[in-house]
Parts: sequence; structure tokens; C-alpha cells
Amino acid sequence: MAATFDLTLDCVDAPVLAAFWKTALGYADEPPPAPFATREEWLAQFDLPEDDPGTGGGAWLCDPDGDGPRLSLLQVPEPKTAKNRLHIDVRVPGHGSPAERWARVRAESERLVTAGARVLAEFDGHHVVMADPEGNEFCVAAAPA
Repeated sequence: MAATFDLTLDCVDAPVLAAFWKTALGYADEPPPAPFATREEWLAQFDLPEDDPGTGGGAWLCDPDGDGPRLSLLQVPEPKTAKNRLHIDVRVPGHGSPAERWARVRAESERLVTAGARVLAEFDGHHVVMADPEGNEFCVAAAPA
């Protein structure tokens, strides 16, 4: 059986980044694990040192349908300083001709610019490289045909 996985992004402003990624992925805030009423209560059980990234605040997002990986955004004091070694590919659904699929990719990248992203590079007909509000690179491409 394959292992499941979550994705975690370090960030400076978890609420801003959470709002962006909820828009980009259609994700929702993930409730804290039962029986805890808040994430703070849940984190308190681990007795983490004060300088642990988990204690600085964060946001936890999930796919409302339960299909995609969880996305954790952990607030850290230092800013991003280099290119990501791992990035997210946002796949735009739908079929059709290559031109129709590319039009959907362009429309999605424009929607994400409105949500706070910026375009870094465009590979005509294939994918758009973007950065989220804190500069984390990701791509927008059509879902496999």
C-alpha cells in the first residue's frame, strides 16, 4: 500500500497564504483533530519548544472531497531565500483541443494573479510558472488528457 503525504510550506504570514491557496486549490480550513476544539489545544499536547515552527502559528487546509493532500502552512521568522526544491502543479480540469486547454490554463493563471500570485514565465501551450504571495513557485497546467 502506498503512503499518504501532506505538503507543508514555511511562510511569514499564514493567514494571507492560506487565503491564497484556498482560492487556488478550492481547499477549506481543516478542523483540528478530535477531540480538540482548536489547533492551539492540539499543539499544546506536544509540549513543543518555543522556537519550534509549529508554535509560531499556521494554517491547515484540506481538500473538501478528501482526495488531495493536506496543505500545512507554518509561520517561521525567516523569509524565503531561494528557489523551491519542490513545487505544486495546479492542474486545470477539462478536455478539448490543445487551444481550448491552453485557454483554460491562461484563464486560471489570470484568476490566480487576481488572487495575489504573479507570473514568472509562460511556456506557450504547456504551462505557466507562477509565484504565490510569498514567492513560492508553482505551475499551472492542463490536467492530463
